[in-house]
Amino acid sequence: MHLTRVFAERVRSTSVPALVLRSIPSLLVIVTLIISAGPDDERRWPYPVLVGLGVLVVLSNFSLLGLRYGEPVGRAAVGMLVFAGAGSLLWYALPDSVLVVLPYWVSRAALRYHKAGPLEIAVIVVATLGVSVPFYLATHSLTTAFGSALGMLALSLAAINRRNRETQLEELEVSLARKQAALEEHGRAAALAERARIARDVHDVLAHSLAGLSLNLQGARLMLVRDGASAEAIDQVTRAQGLAADGLAEARRAVAALREDSVPDERALADLVTAYRLEAGVAASFEVIGTARELPAEVMSALYRTLQEALANTRKHAVGAPVVVTLSYGDVVRLTVVDRPGRRPDRAAAGGYGLLGMRERAELLGGSLAAGPTADGWSVELKVPG
Repeated sequence: MHLTRVFAERVRSTSVPALVLRSIPSLLVIVTLIISAGPDDERRWPYPVLVGLGVLVVLSNFSLLGLRYGEPVGRAAVGMLVFAGAGSLLWYALPDSVLVVLPYWVSRAALRYHKAGPLEIAVIVVATLGVSVPFYLATHSLTTAFGSALGMLALSLAAINRRNRETQLEELEVSLARKQAALEEHGRAAALAERARIARDVHDVLAHSLAGLSLNLQGARLMLVRDGASAEAIDQVTRAQGLAADGLAEARRAVAALREDSVPDERALADLVTAYRLEAGVAASFEVIGTARELPAEVMSALYRTLQEALANTRKHAVGAPVVVTLSYGDVVRLTVVDRPGRRPDRAAAGGYGLLGMRERAELLGGSLAAGPTADGWSVELKVPG
C-alpha cells in the first residue's frame, strides 16, 4: 500500500505531456495485438502467449510513469527489466511489427533519468540482446545483428550525454544561485557594517552631547533658581532641558534600531526614568527584582506605555516629585511606579483616560492595573502574566 501511494503521488506530480509520452509503448502494444488478432502466418508464437507478453509490457510500463530526473530509479528498474525481456520476446514473436522500438525505449529510460546501477545495466544488456538476437535469427546476418547492437549503443550514449548535459545545467543553476546568495549576503553584511558605523557615531557623538547638554541645562536651571531669576527664564531652560532629555531617549532608540538589537525590557523602562530624572532634576530610581527574562512584545508594550503614562501624570500633577520605579519578575511581572511629593493628594481621582486605557490593555493580557494615593504621593501598579 505504501509503494502504491508513493507511486500515485509521483504520477500526480508528473506533467501530463510526460505521462502521455511514457504511455506510448503500452498503446503500441495494445494496437499491435488488436491488429494481429486474426489469422497470421507471421506470428511465431500462439496468440495467447502474445497477449500474456503484452500484459507484462503494459503493466511494467507503469514503472516508467513516475520517473523523475535526478532521482534514483529504485524499484522501477525491476519493472524496466521485465519490460525489456517481455518487449524483446514480443517483438521476436511479431517480427514485422513496430514493436522493435520497445527495447530501444526501455534502454533509453534506464539511462535517461539517473546514473545507471547494476539493474539498469542489466536492462541495457537484455535490451541489446533483445534487438540483436531476433535480427540474427530472422536474417542470419551477423552484420545486421551487430548493426542493431551498435544502434542500441548509440542511443544509450545519447541518453547518457543528454543526462550529463542536464546535470551540468542544473549544477550551473545551483552555482549561479549560490553566487547570487553570496552577493546578497555580502550586500547585507556591508549594509549592517554601515549601519553599525552610523550607530556608533550617533551613540558616541549625538547621545553623549545630548546627555552633557541636559546636565548643563539642569545646572543652569538650578543656578537661575538660586540667583532668583525670572520664572520665564527658568521655564525656558526647563523646556530646553526636557527637549534634550527627549532627544537623548530618541537617540538611544535610533542606535538600537540601527543595530537591530532588541532593547532589553528593563533598559527601555530605565531610559524613561532617566529622561524623567534629567528633565525634572529630581531623584528617580529604577530597580529590577528577580531574574530578568525576555518578555512577549505585548507585555513589554503594556509595561512601557504604563510607565510612560504614569511619569506623564507625575509631571502634570506632582511637579518635581521624586519617583521610584520597580520591575519585579515572578509568576507575574509587576511594575510599580510611586511618586513622593511629600504629601497625600488633596483629591484621590480615579485617573484620566490614559490610565483607563492602560487598565484596559492590562485586562486584555489577563492582568490588572491599580492606581491610587499613598501616604505621601501616588502609586501605580501593573500586574501582567509574563
